[in-house]
Amino acid sequence: MELTLAIDNTAKRTLLFGPADSHLRLIRSALDVKITARESTIKLSGPNESIRKAASVLDSLQARLRKGESVGEEDVNAALAALDHEGEPVSGKRIAVYHSNTSIVAKTEGQERYIEAIDKYDLTFCLGPAGSGKTYLAVAMCVALLKERRIRRLVLVRPAVEAGEKLGYLPGDMQAKVNPYLRPLFDAMHDMMSFEQIKRFMENDVIEVVPLAFMRGRTLNHSAVILDEAQNATPSQMLMFLTRLGQSSKMIVTGDASQTDLPSGQTNGIVDAVRRLKGIKHVGIVELEKADIVRHRLVQNIVKAYESK
Repeated sequence: MELTLAIDNTAKRTLLFGPADSHLRLIRSALDVKITARESTIKLSGPNESIRKAASVLDSLQARLRKGESVGEEDVNAALAALDHEGEPVSGKRIAVYHSNTSIVAKTEGQERYIEAIDKYDLTFCLGPAGSGKTYLAVAMCVALLKERRIRRLVLVRPAVEAGEKLGYLPGDMQAKVNPYLRPLFDAMHDMMSFEQIKRFMENDVIEVVPLAFMRGRTLNHSAVILDEAQNATPSQMLMFLTRLGQSSKMIVTGDASQTDLPSGQTNGIVDAVRRLKGIKHVGIVELEKADIVRHRLVQNIVKAYESK
């Protein structure tokens, strides 16, 4: 079968094709189709289903360009990953962050369910493998709430127990000790607002980053609170954290049950919490899968390889 697609805007041809046609090569390799690029058209050749999928991916990339959004390798990989999930790329609603030229959208149906749960519930749990967007989308939704002034502060929390280390063994003051544990949260925020804005918000306590152990005794009103890497929290720490929820606030708890750093035999806090709270009204529970991994197409295969033992 052969299919010819028109290029919407030939001035953006290079953006669509990628540097040295790298985007087209990704699609060709993933879907086993032949792609011939012309000045204003793209010709696809191969099996019917592969051509249908390739056309769908290219259409979704052109739709991004029409809206003035960027197209990078991660967007191509995300569109291909979405095909693995249900056969068509997902065009989720745009999450409005501070960077006007940045578009944060759900890349898969699982991610779309996650965004909807955060919007609907005051407490949302999300379990899923590395690269499925648990942390990134949580930060994006909370930044959007901050921008819309639906909350007054954003609190980012992580258990500091990775690799069996404790904060006291690390050099420097508290900020220096905590920084390695909270780096993924900062990385996500840097995609959504400027460094100067993050610095200003932190200086004014609009954004706060804190180890889980420092949450005891607090009540957080008018806040969005993210507990990341919650598989490293114990059940007692999880109870302590969940009871910090105050008026007009949201909590998002994320974790990967397969990657706990707790001592052997220690109960996993997020798994325990989901078991106890499943079925309670106004609590959202979302489980992302390998098909929701959008970092790089190879990450899905790496996760599968390690699961197969």
